[in-house]
Amino acid sequence: MSQLLFAIVLVALAWTVALATRLPERWPHWRWYLTGYPRTALRVMVTWRKVAHLNDLTVSHQPNRRLLGDLAVKGDPLRTHAPRCSIPRPTPNGLSVRVRLHAGQTPAPFLAAAEALVHAWRVHAVRIVSPERGIVLITATAADPLEHPDRTTGEVSASLLSAVVGALETGGAWVMNFRRVPHWLIVGATRSGKSTLIARLITELAPQPVALVGIDCKGGMELGLFEQRLSALATCRSQAVAVLGALVVDMQDRMRTCRAAGARSIWELPEKERPLPVVVVVDEIAELYLTNGSKEQRAEAEQCSTYLLRLAQLGAALGMHLVVAGQRVGSDLGPGVTALRAQLSGRVCHRVNDPGTAEMTLGDLNKDAVAVAQSIGEAEQGVAVTTGETGGWMRGRSHLTTPAKAQVTAAEYAGLAFRLSGVARALEELDGGEGA
Repeated sequence: MSQLLFAIVLVALAWTVALATRLPERWPHWRWYLTGYPRTALRVMVTWRKVAHLNDLTVSHQPNRRLLGDLAVKGDPLRTHAPRCSIPRPTPNGLSVRVRLHAGQTPAPFLAAAEALVHAWRVHAVRIVSPERGIVLITATAADPLEHPDRTTGEVSASLLSAVVGALETGGAWVMNFRRVPHWLIVGATRSGKSTLIARLITELAPQPVALVGIDCKGGMELGLFEQRLSALATCRSQAVAVLGALVVDMQDRMRTCRAAGARSIWELPEKERPLPVVVVVDEIAELYLTNGSKEQRAEAEQCSTYLLRLAQLGAALGMHLVVAGQRVGSDLGPGVTALRAQLSGRVCHRVNDPGTAEMTLGDLNKDAVAVAQSIGEAEQGVAVTTGETGGWMRGRSHLTTPAKAQVTAAEYAGLAFRLSGVARALEELDGGEGA
């Protein structure tokens, strides 16, 4: 009997050890669900009515005016009613509460009370949105998921033209999917994390059957790390004109192919006939637009602007995608920048040096996102405000990709540096002309 009991104890101990080692891997948020969520949910339910009263989130069903003789007296109602909130629902890194507004209430007071809710519920952050009329959704984040973005876990299905570049404030993965959002604008000041995000993006796309084209008019200092994996790298504006011009010609050929097959995009073509997707990464857009005033440089800048705009307008259905990055993006660079910005539906804004760049990046989408982007501090390298597929916005932080890792990745997948004949021919002709 004692031996059987001893064996049972050993088996139970083995299962306990196995569960303790496997649980964090298979269920990384188990601590929050088992201990954090019950405490926080109870705190929300206990404090809701008091917090609502103290922050003017309540209403009175009785009029706040009374007749006193011949006088109408107005005052604050003593008996008020808090709006009804749902039972807090757990999320991987927090909880959410749906509040049904009383007649006459708006989401504005709830937005103003967000900081009070943070302190009352003892959470990291509270975000408030109104997903439908008469409803306010309060999402509380227990801890900052952007503090260690590399620890973000979760199953993300790998697909063509999709890249996991970091973590979102919800605790989920930050995915840039070019099939859903075909073109992106990325801005950020020096040491804000812009280059790290681009490096991570190229690292994620490198193993995929995608042609990568780099335009880095700073002599290739940034994108040169990936030269082995790139199908082409333009390091000056004259090369950029040649590369972009060749891509526009290639795009027109793809249009004719689709028209002949009766297809509206290359994705409707048979796989064997489908042209290779192309992602063009432009680092420091200002270098393409700024000139010294000479006629030759102005002509090159206008050509670059025209080519980029055509690729942005027509490229999505033809497998041509743009990633345009820069420290500063403003209308002072030329009217072509504003027109190009309108075609880049994906936006990422890191810390910037001037309010105009944040406004140019996010202002046409959401004013609140502009304010949040301007609040990013110097210590928050890699943190950015990004737009989502549904048109909303969220804070995210990119995974760190070191220059050494970038070079290793480029060398590992150098065999996938597909040759784009038109681009290669344009660069050869340019080099031949300059040599002559």
